[in-house]
Amino acid sequence: MLAMFLAMLETEEDQRRFTKLYEAYEKKVYAVALRILGDPVRAEDAAQQTWFQLLKRWDRVSALPWEETEGYAVTTSKNCALDMLRAERRTAAFPEDWDPPAPEDRQDEYDYLVSLIRALPEGYRRILELKCVEEQTNKEIARRLNINESTVASRVMRGRAMLRSQLKKEGYAYDAV
Repeated sequence: MLAMFLAMLETEEDQRRFTKLYEAYEKKVYAVALRILGDPVRAEDAAQQTWFQLLKRWDRVSALPWEETEGYAVTTSKNCALDMLRAERRTAAFPEDWDPPAPEDRQDEYDYLVSLIRALPEGYRRILELKCVEEQTNKEIARRLNINESTVASRVMRGRAMLRSQLKKEGYAYDAV
């Protein structure tokens, strides 16, 4: 993972400083996320998001005195984890036993929903097709695609958020009950 982050930096000096930061605080960033989220898989996602956020703000981070970088990294980790919790609360999940509209009933609406799913990026499209159209469980999807069940859950959540956003842009309203 570190190699991917380093590839995003332009100079060797930035790469050295980021490596030092990563090696010094990798465990602490993860521990903060784990304490907030309580789930190792989600904490790993939050930790990765933290490092991406630090890279996005690298000009600011690299200008900090070394003594202040720990606090900045820890605060960023805390914020990423809290953002994940907020997003989960805002996102109303469809119940597992949700029955999508049958093709024979309201065919136009069904076709429209399927077309929106097919317009999503590949990683989300395939998972939502399996989830919403073929009505498979997260466990079945994870097994079929050879990925973690938590990855399936997060992609379902993000994919549904993309669908809601697209529907909202087109004038449809969705109110969580």
